[in-house]
Amino acid sequence: MPNQRRASKKQRAIEILIRLKRLYPDAPCSLDFENPLQLMIATMLAAQCTDERVNLVTPALFAAYPDVYAFAEADLNDLERLVKSTGFYRNKAKNIRAACQKIITEFGGEVPRRMEHLVSLPGIARKTANVVLAHGFGINAGVTVDTHVKRITNLLGLTQYADPVKIERDLMKLLPQPDWENWSIRLVYHGRAVCNARNPKCGMCDLADLCPSAKVVPVVSPVPVQEIV
Repeated sequence: MPNQRRASKKQRAIEILIRLKRLYPDAPCSLDFENPLQLMIATMLAAQCTDERVNLVTPALFAAYPDVYAFAEADLNDLERLVKSTGFYRNKAKNIRAACQKIITEFGGEVPRRMEHLVSLPGIARKTANVVLAHGFGINAGVTVDTHVKRITNLLGLTQYADPVKIERDLMKLLPQPDWENWSIRLVYHGRAVCNARNPKCGMCDLADLCPSAKVVPVVSPVPVQEIV
């Protein structure tokens, strides 16, 4: 175990990736969508909100606004009402409509496939752009750094930064490009299932021997009753 933890960051990152793939062989995007536009909007709504809640909201939203032109012409009050339960709904509604308007005026009505174009849209930062490119177009342009990835990557000792952009740069150096999104989505699954922020299950974690932050509780044999007496 100590030798594993002292391995180089790159060696540990690759071994962690291998184990994550084994632990979560099927790890699809947990947002429901049918096309890149729907994925973009769902990802925007997922900011400060659970994917489960977003998936409850989007069926009615996408039925009301079936394409980019409908979103661009949406009445803001109606749009706000449909996304209200995802939180920060006024900003989200405003950004969704403005992003769709810009997609029409500058990108011919199609969600752009380049990072620099996506992040030029209102409400779109690198995290959202990475998700859209990876799951909407199959393009690994970067590493998606959400709260799970940020927290667990730091626990694993693979970065010392809190800033998502700096974390992403570190991870892009450590991981093969085809696996950049594999890493992110599987860490999210691991964060939900094992490495919970409030109650991490280090004792049952398959990454514990690679994690400098692991707090594995030793198994203690019960004291015989006669010794207590």
